[in-house]
Amino acid sequence: MSNGSKLFQPVQVGPITLRHRVVLAPSTLPSPIMAEYYGQRARAKGTLLIAEPAFIAPKAGGFIHVPGIWSDEQIAGWKQVTDAVHARGSYVFLQLWALGRTAYPEYLGPGEYVSASAATAHLPFHGGSALRSTSETARELSVEEIAEYVQLYAQAASNAVHKAGFDGVEVHGANGYLPEQFLADNINQRTDAYGGSVENRARFVFEVIDGIAAAIGAPRTAIRLSPWSKLQGCVFEDPKATYTCVVQGLRDRHPDLGYIHVIEDYYKTQGGSNDFIREIWGERPLISAGGYSQHPELGFRVAEEKGDIVAFSKAFIANPDLPCRLFHGKTLLEGDSSRYYTYGTDDPTGYTDYQASTYAVSAAA
Repeated sequence: MSNGSKLFQPVQVGPITLRHRVVLAPSTLPSPIMAEYYGQRARAKGTLLIAEPAFIAPKAGGFIHVPGIWSDEQIAGWKQVTDAVHARGSYVFLQLWALGRTAYPEYLGPGEYVSASAATAHLPFHGGSALRSTSETARELSVEEIAEYVQLYAQAASNAVHKAGFDGVEVHGANGYLPEQFLADNINQRTDAYGGSVENRARFVFEVIDGIAAAIGAPRTAIRLSPWSKLQGCVFEDPKATYTCVVQGLRDRHPDLGYIHVIEDYYKTQGGSNDFIREIWGERPLISAGGYSQHPELGFRVAEEKGDIVAFSKAFIANPDLPCRLFHGKTLLEGDSSRYYTYGTDDPTGYTDYQASTYAVSAAA
């Protein structure tokens, strides 16, 4: 795929070679239509899809209608997805999820509502969302429990790659979930080896990535980060200092890590730029997300000027042939946003009923 834009130049991500730099960002779609949905979006050969987050274990969950990756039944279901993607000549990573204090306690067992520190999740949400707030206080994880979570991540990664057929995994370390709860100095009030200094607050993230890399190899391991987000109450006194430590640590510990996936300061809440991360990470693969569905021209720009791989979510929902439409400069279809936060139904409306263009057919040949 090449039309002169760097967005359509090949790029190596761990053990796989992508034909272009248009990536499906993780969203949420837990239902029997998943194999068809992902298969449609894998039509352009050499595309990387990041599947929606899957809980690493029951105790790491706390939402309903969300997939997991711990049981044989779940693994068999995911195998249908990976087979559908690979049949199209494309690739798929699974995002690994642990909620921490953002969980709904009523969906957890006794004592399983936890975080980096004892914390109440007063979470302001605006607009359409399947999320809501809770006023209960999460319990601080013990050091022994932290080690257990590290092992749960590693086992989930092994299940995903060695059993379900994923090409790799991406740790959801963004948007206020458990890894970011350890990083955020307004939440992590620990006084042991996992709290205090930025190096200590990053320890959990490093141990999770170390464990996964040992299980499946660093080139199949990735992480998503949101340095500038205040989503779900995670606030950093100095985001740049925190994420400089995190990214330098990842680079030094695993120079062959598959990629890092960063969310831009789309809402300009802190006027931040991720260029400092790009400088630290160097020529290694970096996926950028944040507003490109609304402004695809920015995706072309960051690919051209910064060499990023570019993640699209909403635009990929309504345009299963998105790489082909962008390549040919065609108008993008609008999605049905009223369907984005529905759950508990197998109705494919708004997900698998969008028509691919004739360009997608030729690209798939």
